[in-house]
Amino acid sequence: MIALVPRPTRLESRSGVFEVTGDTRIAADGELRGPAAFLRSVLTTSTGLALDAATDDEAPTIRFAVDPSLAEEGYRLEVEPTGVVISAAGDRGGYWGAQSFLQLLPDAVYRAATVSGVAWTAPAVLVEDAPAFGWRGAMLDVARHFVPTREVLRFIDLLAMHRLNTLHLHLTDDQGWRIEIRRYPLLTEVGGWRPESQVGAGPTATMDGRPHGGFYTQDDIREIVAYATARGVTVVPEIELPGHAQAAIAAYPELGVTTERLQPWTEWGINTNVFNVEESTIEFFRNVFDEVVELFPSPFIHVGGDECPKDQWRADPRTQELMRERGLADEHALQSWFIGRIDEHLTSRGRRLFGWDEILEGGLAPGATVLSWRGRAGAVAAARAGHDVIMCPEDTVYLDYRQADGPDEPIPVATVTTVADVYAFDPIPAELTAEQAAHVLGGQGNLWSEHADSPRTLDYLAFPRLCALAEALWTGGERDFEEFEPRLTAHLGRLNARGVEYRRADGPRPWQRRPGIPGRPADREETAAHVASLTADIA
Repeated sequence: MIALVPRPTRLESRSGVFEVTGDTRIAADGELRGPAAFLRSVLTTSTGLALDAATDDEAPTIRFAVDPSLAEEGYRLEVEPTGVVISAAGDRGGYWGAQSFLQLLPDAVYRAATVSGVAWTAPAVLVEDAPAFGWRGAMLDVARHFVPTREVLRFIDLLAMHRLNTLHLHLTDDQGWRIEIRRYPLLTEVGGWRPESQVGAGPTATMDGRPHGGFYTQDDIREIVAYATARGVTVVPEIELPGHAQAAIAAYPELGVTTERLQPWTEWGINTNVFNVEESTIEFFRNVFDEVVELFPSPFIHVGGDECPKDQWRADPRTQELMRERGLADEHALQSWFIGRIDEHLTSRGRRLFGWDEILEGGLAPGATVLSWRGRAGAVAAARAGHDVIMCPEDTVYLDYRQADGPDEPIPVATVTTVADVYAFDPIPAELTAEQAAHVLGGQGNLWSEHADSPRTLDYLAFPRLCALAEALWTGGERDFEEFEPRLTAHLGRLNARGVEYRRADGPRPWQRRPGIPGRPADREETAAHVASLTADIA
């Protein structure tokens, strides 16, 4: 069995094998030198072979060839006993062809040091492949629990290994501000640290009494972006507004509605503290985003927009006065005004705003894109209104949700979401016409970190569910989980070689459990009712 994950569009087995040896060379057309350099770096690390650039036509060669007839991220992989050709229209297709070739080799190719005694053979095949969706990603929440740069780079490698092309970094929230903004240093000096953290969920959750913090310098961000680009992955930043604001208000109290002196929040959940709607606050965020767009070449910039309680705005005389001056009917319109002002600025900088589906409430600027998390209602409403959509419904692709109903599941949160559930994900809501469905750019899984305080826990939550998500977004259409399972089982050997501490099918290992820490489990009926109540305004 040839166990490629995600499954390619076409796979044809041929006779023989190709062996990577000391005589093997790597060559590339100019546009594909990046993918060739990537493949060489992986192969030389594990095989210990030089794999120099080709100078001899007689040498067995892995060749990267430009083929403009192929789709933007498509590739053709031809493995023969005499050589390998990876064809692509551009570098992204070249990266994906390289990833598929690596999966044909022994699992040890993923080791971070030279492995001896291995025959580095790949079966002869023809693979012709292209993704079903252009946006295939994962959101990593580094605000609740900071993830060091080295672990972000590792996560990028794992995304690229599965031909996922987008890393959405959730950089700011009530509990922490994780990106250096040089004009406003207190955002990280004050907003980057909290005195303790909640442990567990629900009314019996406790506090750990341990300070937590960290942030990425602008040099760290440049490293992350460059590393991702060299693997075909786009990094998309998220700066939360107008809610999820407490860490920023702690740093700069003039941004808040409240006069109370705050610190970054130590609890989880929805916080009532929001940004005020003064012109000075809009100017503050213009300055923040000016630094953000210089760091991230992504065409999309995420502005949050979710879970913004309106209580402070309703109770604040100054906010009500500003609403009357601006002719805004209610607080939903006020949030829309706030988002619209930021959208104007990002558009002026050549970027596209996107946000969680709450940005639909009160109206939405024409070019904005919606990240639909509360079921599918937001996606349907947005696509029907002509907005592009990225799907990430919480009942299907929230990767922090519990993976089984058993008592050993660590800090069990919300709905049981199995590998099979994620594999069944279809980003296209059935209610959409073909014209409306064209607005669905793809989808992503969301990995929130309230209950993930270490990289080991992130591994447990993400894998192997992220493998299933990758196939749902790459392969699309009709899929058979029974056909996927044996390929996934074989693929776990690659994850083992990469050192990924994934969740085993028979449950968590003893060190992956969190005995005595309460969770917040829910069944699917509860979740469906909750989502319906949240989306009543936009359905």
